[in-house]
Amino acid sequence: MTAQAAIVHIGGYTAESGGRAAGIVAARRDPTSGELTPLGTAAVTPSPSFLVRHPALPVLYAVNELPEGQVSAFRAAPDGDLSPLGVRSTGGAEPCHLAVAPDGRYLFVANYGGGSVAVFPLDADGVPGERSDLVHHEGRGPDPDRQAGAHCHMVSPDPGAGPLLAVDLGTDSVYRYDLDAASGRLVPRAPRVRTPAGTGPRHLARHPDGRRCWLVGELDGTVTAYDVAADGALHQRERVEASGRAGHVQPSEIAVGPDGRFLYVGNRGVGTVAVFAVADGTPRLVAEVDTGGEWPRHFALTGAHLYLADERADMIRIFRVDPDTGVPTAVGEPVPLASPTCVCP
Repeated sequence: MTAQAAIVHIGGYTAESGGRAAGIVAARRDPTSGELTPLGTAAVTPSPSFLVRHPALPVLYAVNELPEGQVSAFRAAPDGDLSPLGVRSTGGAEPCHLAVAPDGRYLFVANYGGGSVAVFPLDADGVPGERSDLVHHEGRGPDPDRQAGAHCHMVSPDPGAGPLLAVDLGTDSVYRYDLDAASGRLVPRAPRVRTPAGTGPRHLARHPDGRRCWLVGELDGTVTAYDVAADGALHQRERVEASGRAGHVQPSEIAVGPDGRFLYVGNRGVGTVAVFAVADGTPRLVAEVDTGGEWPRHFALTGAHLYLADERADMIRIFRVDPDTGVPTAVGEPVPLASPTCVCP
């Protein structure tokens, strides 16, 4: 394992968003024990609430979740230190998610407050250029507090040649876009996928085989299974509850284990990670593990471990995942960290 591979960066909310973080924290990960040792704040930047790495370069990108949204790029040193490479306006409010195209040529950003998707070309060093497109979603959902307008919550490029999927909580939709690689503009691919009214779709997870995906509903507490057609169309199979616990369930992150056998869902409100077997595509709840906090906002699977950020409990919790059952078991003590919102191995 390289020194770079043993580094984890953690995003969080700073004072600009009512949080207590100072910026992006670097930590060293022990791949055997899973132990995480914080190394301090690697970059002071406002509310870096979601992070992603370039697929081929030592570059880390962060959204700055502000009323006038920004995206920041950093060169990552082997010791976890971050050097600024540039900051760009996202053209919308409160960007909350971002992703790099598989070929490393473009960066996509989801503007939650703006209900839009921004596109940035990346140069040979991974530095974002002038924004090449900004696509606005229109519409609303039945929840007057959360769905008065469009709220793009995730951008998910297809690892193959399929369309970019943009998950919109406000319009109960998953939009599909093809990227014109020459112009850096998004071409809508109709029709958009509509979820049942009030679902509030937040994030989706793709199966490694590319033929299945699962969508988590933040507002109705569900997981929906889809088959993915060759043209990127999503065909709904089944909907299940995201949690078996009583109480207000507000799902956050969703991810598939590396071997594709298990699906993991973080449930805020009840403070759990639910584990579903998905061998046949239909999610079947096999375990639900307490996290020790109430608000598991994000988690990441890497190696034999799951690293979970609990935003309100100010901690990172480490779990070892049983390779046979897929069930995580907490190891060690929680790592204290202010307002963590994203773990990026």
